[in-house]
Amino acid sequence: MAIASIAYTAAAGGLALALSTTWLALRNRTLFTKTRDLLAADLTAKDSMLRELDSATSAFDEAFLAVEGDVVRLVWGEDTLRHCGEALGLKDIEGAIAPQVLQALGDTSPEAAESLKQLINEGTACRFEVFAETPPNKLSNTSPGLTLIVEGRASGATAWLRLAIAGARASLASGPFAQMAERVPAPCWICARDGRIVWANAAWLKAAEATSLEDAVQKGLSFDRNADALVMEALEQHIRREGFRWLTVGGQRRAFQVIAEPLNEAYVCAYAIDVTEAEESREALKRHAKAHDETLDALEDAVAIFGPEKQLTFHNRAFEKLWDLEPAWLAERPTHGEWLDRLRQKRRLPETGDYSGFKTRELEFYGLTHTADDEMWSLPDGRSLRVVRQPHPLGGLLILFSDKTGELKLTAQFNSLIQVQKSTLDQLNDAVSVYGSDGRLRLRNQAFDRFWNIEPDDMAAVMDFSQVAELCLPLVHDRSFWSELKARVTDTDPLARAPQLGEVKVSDGRLAQWRTQPLPDGATLVAFSDITATRQLETAIEARDEALNESVRLKRDFVANVSYELRTPLTTIVGYADLLQAQTNENPKQKAYLDSIQSAAQELARSIDDVLDMAQIDAGEMSIHREDVRLLDIVAEVGLRLSDAFKARGVGFDYSGVIESGLIRVDAKRLAQCLEHLLGNAIRNASNGGAVTLNALKDGDNLVLEVAYTGRGIPYHVQAHIFDRYIGRERGGPGLGLALVKALVELHDGWITLESEPNEGASFKIHLPGQNQAGRSDAGPKLELVETHKTETAGDDHEAGGDTVVDVA
Repeated sequence: MAIASIAYTAAAGGLALALSTTWLALRNRTLFTKTRDLLAADLTAKDSMLRELDSATSAFDEAFLAVEGDVVRLVWGEDTLRHCGEALGLKDIEGAIAPQVLQALGDTSPEAAESLKQLINEGTACRFEVFAETPPNKLSNTSPGLTLIVEGRASGATAWLRLAIAGARASLASGPFAQMAERVPAPCWICARDGRIVWANAAWLKAAEATSLEDAVQKGLSFDRNADALVMEALEQHIRREGFRWLTVGGQRRAFQVIAEPLNEAYVCAYAIDVTEAEESREALKRHAKAHDETLDALEDAVAIFGPEKQLTFHNRAFEKLWDLEPAWLAERPTHGEWLDRLRQKRRLPETGDYSGFKTRELEFYGLTHTADDEMWSLPDGRSLRVVRQPHPLGGLLILFSDKTGELKLTAQFNSLIQVQKSTLDQLNDAVSVYGSDGRLRLRNQAFDRFWNIEPDDMAAVMDFSQVAELCLPLVHDRSFWSELKARVTDTDPLARAPQLGEVKVSDGRLAQWRTQPLPDGATLVAFSDITATRQLETAIEARDEALNESVRLKRDFVANVSYELRTPLTTIVGYADLLQAQTNENPKQKAYLDSIQSAAQELARSIDDVLDMAQIDAGEMSIHREDVRLLDIVAEVGLRLSDAFKARGVGFDYSGVIESGLIRVDAKRLAQCLEHLLGNAIRNASNGGAVTLNALKDGDNLVLEVAYTGRGIPYHVQAHIFDRYIGRERGGPGLGLALVKALVELHDGWITLESEPNEGASFKIHLPGQNQAGRSDAGPKLELVETHKTETAGDDHEAGGDTVVDVA
C-alpha cells in the first residue's frame, strides 16, 4: 500500500512537472514571437530611413567624411566626393578617395589647412569656401569653375566634414543684385583668394577694354595694377582698403576712388567710383583760395582766418607786423586760444581783470551765423584797433584788425572843443541857447528842448530867434518879453549887450529865471532856470520823508513775505528731486540731472538766505545771540559742508591753526555763515592743487580768524570794493557773500580786513572783540587741548581719493 501510494504520488508529480514545463515553453514562444515581430518592424523602418537619407544626400550634391585620429573614411556621397576631388585637381583617383580629398582641401590655402587642423585636433567647428576648377562636361557645360562649401563639426572623438557643391562661378552673374551691379556705371569686380577675377560688370569690361570676362582672363587684362595690389591687401589683411588713382579710360583722364571690401574668406569685392568732377572742383577751389589769400595778403588791415578746429589757417603780412609774432611760430598753426595766450604774455591784449572770461568770450564767436558787431580794442601800448569778426564760408572764423589810432587822434583833436562845449552844456539843468549877432540859433542843449517842450524834429529847420520864440509862446505868452529879449541878442550897442537877469511866469505853473551873457565872438548866451523847486523846498522835503517811511514799510513787508514766496516752490522742487533720486537707481544720466537740480536748488536756497539776511540787516531787524561755543566744532562743521567743493577743485584745506585753550563768545550760526562764505570764496579763487588755510589767534580781548589761500589774488583796483554788495562773481549768485560777511562781523562789533598780492593769493582776517568773557559762565566744558587737524584733497601723493578728513577732539 505504501509502495502504491508512492508510485501514484510520483506519477502525479511528473505529470504536473510536464504540464508546467509545457505551459512555460508556450509562454516564452509567444514572447519571443512578439519581440521578433517588433525587431523586424524597426529594421524595416530604419532601412526605409536610410534609403530616404541616401536619396536626399544624393539630391543635394553633398558628401560626409568622418575623421578619427589618422583614419579618414567616407560616410556618404561617393560621387559628390569624387567630383570634388576632380575639381580640386586630383586625377586618376585610385584607392581611398577621402584622405586624398582632405589633403587637397588643406592645400588650397593656409587658412583652410589651419581650420582643418583645429577641427581634427581640438574639435573647433569651422566653415569656409573653396573655389575650384571643374573639368569640362562634368558638372556644367558652360561654367569653368565651382564653389565648394566645407563645414566641420566635432562629436566625441570623431570630426565630421560636410562637403557641398554651392554652384558654378556663372551663378555670380545671376540674381537681382548681380543684375543690378551689371547696370551700375562704376566698374565692379570680384576676385578669388588667389587674386583671380571671377566676376566683373559691364563697366569694368569697358574700362579694361575686354569683350568678356574669359577674354580678360586669357589676355591678362586689368582695370589697374595698383588697384589689383589693393585687392590683394584686402584679401591678406581681411580689412577694407581704399586708394585714389588717375587713369585713362576711353581716351580721357579720369580720377577714381578704388575701394576693396572682403566679402568672406574666399572673395573680395572691389569697385571704382569716378570722382573726376569732385577733384576738378577741389583744384578750382584751391586756385580760388590761393587768389583770395594773395588778395588778403596785400591788404593793410591785419587778417587772420581760424578753421573749424580753431587753428590758424591763414594770416597776411599785416597780421605778423601788427602783433610782432614769429613767422615760424605762426607756421605751426597755433589754436585761437594759444594765440591769445601768446599776446597776453607779450602784453598786447586789452587790459582786463578776468582774462579767463575774456578768452572764453572770444572763443564763443565760433558759433556766429552773421557778422558780429564791431569792437574796439585799446592796447597797453596806446594803439586802438577796430576788430571785425565774421563766420568763414568754409567754416571757422575770419577776424579783421584795423589800426584806428591815428584816425582817432585826428578826430579827437578836431572835435575836442565842440565835444567839451556840448557835453558841458548838456550836463546843465538850465535851458541854454546861443545866438549869433544876426539872431540865428547856433547851439542849444538838451535841457532847452525839455524846458520848452519842443520836439527835436521841430527844431531841425529853425534858425532865427523869432521862430524859436514862436515855439516858446505856448508857455510864455507875452510877446513883448520875447521882443525885448531879441533886442538884447541882436543889438550891437555895448550897453544893451550887458548881462541881464530876470524872472518870468510860465503858463504850466513853473517860475523861470532868465539871464543873458554876451560871448567874446559876438554871440549871446540865453539861459532859463526852473526855480520852482527852490520855492517849494519844504513841500518837497515833506514828500520825501513820507516816501522814505513808505520804503521802510515796503522793505519790512518784503522781509516778511519773501521767505514764503521763494522757499515754498523751492521746497517742492527739492522734495520731488529727492523722491526721484530715491527711485532712480540704474540710469546714470537721470541721476546726473537730478544731482544738478539738487545742487542748483541748494545754491538758490543759499542765495535766498543771503538776500534775506542782508534785507534784515538793512532793516535793522537782525540781532545776534552770543554764547560760549567751541571754535573747532564750527570749523569742522563748515569743512564737512564744503568737502565736495574742495575735492572738485583739487584744493587742500588745512585748519591745523585752530588751536585754542578756551571757548569763544559768538553767535555760532552767524560765525559759521561767515566762514562758509570766506572758504567758498577761497575755493573759487584758489589755484588747482593749491591750499586754503584757516588760523585762529587770541590777541588780548580780540579773536583773530584768518582765512588764506594760494591763487590768483585780488587786483589792487578791486580790493577797495571787495566788500561792496552786489559785486558779481564768476559762478553766479547775487554777489552778497563778502558784503554779508562784513555786515555780520560788524554785528559782532568786529571788523574784517584784506591783504592780497596779485598771483599770490589773499588773506581775510576777522577781528572779534569781547572774548575775555568767554568761558566764565556754565555754558559748557572748556576745551583744554585740541589736536592738529588737516583736510586734504586727492593728489599725486595722496591715495585717499580726495575724501575730507575731519577729526574733532
